[in-house]
Amino acid sequence: MEESTKELREEWTLLLWTTVAVLVPVLITLWCSFQRPKRKVPLKDLFRKSKHGWHCTDLFNKPTYCCVCSQPILQGAFCDCCGICADEGCIQRADRILSCKEIMTQSQTDGRFHHQWVRGNVPLASYCAKCKQQCGTQPKLCDYRCVWCQTTVHDDCLSSLNEDLCDLGEFRSVIIPPYYLYQVNKLRRRHPDEYSKLAAVCGSGWTPVLVLANTRSGNNMGNVLLGEFRTLLNPVQVFDLSELPPSKALQLCTLLPPGSVRVLVCGGDGTVGWVLDAIDTMKLKGQDQFIPLVNILPLGTGNDLSNSLGCGAGYAGEISVEQVLRNVLEAEVVKMDRWKVQVVSKGNYFRKPKVLSMNNYFSVGPDALMALNFHAHREKTPSFFSSRIINKAVYFLYGTKDCLVQECKDLDKRIELELDGEHVTLPSLEGIIVCNIGYWGGGCRLWEGMGDEPYPPTRVDDGLLEVVGVYGSFHCAQIQVKLANPVRLGQAHTVRLVLKSSRMPMQVDGEPWAQGPCTITITHKTQALMLYHSAEHTDDDDDSSASEAEEPSADHTDTASNTQETVTVS
Repeated sequence: MEESTKELREEWTLLLWTTVAVLVPVLITLWCSFQRPKRKVPLKDLFRKSKHGWHCTDLFNKPTYCCVCSQPILQGAFCDCCGICADEGCIQRADRILSCKEIMTQSQTDGRFHHQWVRGNVPLASYCAKCKQQCGTQPKLCDYRCVWCQTTVHDDCLSSLNEDLCDLGEFRSVIIPPYYLYQVNKLRRRHPDEYSKLAAVCGSGWTPVLVLANTRSGNNMGNVLLGEFRTLLNPVQVFDLSELPPSKALQLCTLLPPGSVRVLVCGGDGTVGWVLDAIDTMKLKGQDQFIPLVNILPLGTGNDLSNSLGCGAGYAGEISVEQVLRNVLEAEVVKMDRWKVQVVSKGNYFRKPKVLSMNNYFSVGPDALMALNFHAHREKTPSFFSSRIINKAVYFLYGTKDCLVQECKDLDKRIELELDGEHVTLPSLEGIIVCNIGYWGGGCRLWEGMGDEPYPPTRVDDGLLEVVGVYGSFHCAQIQVKLANPVRLGQAHTVRLVLKSSRMPMQVDGEPWAQGPCTITITHKTQALMLYHSAEHTDDDDDSSASEAEEPSADHTDTASNTQETVTVS
């Protein structure tokens, strides 16, 4: 009896200690999570006045050591530009004694300048430039890293390092050197020819890359990417679009050699459209020679434009930012059509019409209704829509709801369609989609469809729009899982729709609204210079013929508008 009681006591003791061992870290983590917002409030003013780009950190983030007192950081901050870390009590002292990256400085010789070393917190997979042994392996503040070329060196090897001049490292061809901006600032006459002369010291293959990130897009990776790109590049060439609009960010292009700049847009398709509109504004100002090439790093929910250009269906950190920069340099140039969508409301002919730019697609019907409902709820609770998976789940719920309600029923009786001036007889539809690109609805190839039907693949540079119809939300779902084809209505250079009665949901590139009786005219606007990743695979890897046809080197096809027979749902 005593033995059984003793065993039971030991079991309960083990259970108690196990529970404590599990609960204590969880409670500490929760406590730190609740304290973190409170801690940020008093530090905001300090961060705003600082020369460093401070961000809060603690024990539960990456283990770091204070660059001032050398102690492990429990609660403190790190600079995402130079990598300096400081304990909460040492932040003000770090501001005084430790310098951040200088965006402008005079070069020492041959376009190079001295290394700017920061001690401690070097990457674990780094190696000493002198002895070639691994750095950062000791649990203390040790070893050095150059904030520009990312060279690492041991404490003992620093004094014997043969070369003290920094060449900006692997990414010297994309970094805007601080000495270049120093020389530009000294110019009395700012002319493109002068910029080209100054760029000679940067090397023959110099292709500066500007990074424009939207921190509110999709899966909220924008803040992380901003910090990683500021670490690798000159902070002056990395922009947060929530703080500075692209129209102002792109003015840096006018201080660089014409035709040399590439822009990496980190965001969804809406962010890309925002940047392309800013580039159109540059054209209106007569700055055509400074127009950059645009590459996409997809952070949004659908990312159909990114998918069509071979940039993938979504970025979640699966490749490093170093590889992202390499991909930008290796991408090919392709022209992409942009379209003008003009909406003239019935009875308001003397008012200025609504004019929008379209890169992806225009639609009226169930998919626009889902986008409208999603947009309305995201505006009310933006913090809830911070994950790509959650966003797609919400779209699915709204689509399921519309299958039952059918708010867009009998669209064919309420709308008229003209393709290049020819009237098109519509079957019983609930939605019409006008596409410029190959992908729609988060990765579905809408025009090519499935089966043995010989429909040519779409192109982004042929000056043609593909027009299809859908029978409802359930039909949209069938198309996305390749159980059905859309109703192909034809291809055209100009599309005109007349909404005769009632209000209908509409969208252009994911920006929805409810529209009353009106006339919608879609015409060609201009072409944008985009970067195409031919080696990248999109979601439809098996569709090899389609991907080959979208290569930018293929011949342009300029087929006339033709109305296709409707296809029943399989």
